[in-house]
Amino acid sequence: METVAPDFEQECQRHLDRFFVQWPNEILKEKAGKVLRMLRASPEPLKGTAQGWAAGIIYFAATDGHVPCGVPGVSNAEFAQAMGVPMETARRRSGRVRDIVLL
Repeated sequence: METVAPDFEQECQRHLDRFFVQWPNEILKEKAGKVLRMLRASPEPLKGTAQGWAAGIIYFAATDGHVPCGVPGVSNAEFAQAMGVPMETARRRSGRVRDIVLL
């Protein structure tokens, strides 16, 4: 059952790809891809922008859904600017990702 709209997923993937071009990290990229696939399979509707969800996915993958310590090698200001959303949005979406993925 796919509940995430294909165009939303593609837009989210574009934001993830753009981030990893600027800050390459294969392990984090693989984790983020896995999280996006898990969200796609979830019955939970994803409300908000693809940018916010992409930021939350990266933040969740970087912190393993635990201690919010940021994305390794990227300052919070750089991350927020690159993703086009405030850090609070990234943190909030990361929490929703955690709730959905760890159900």
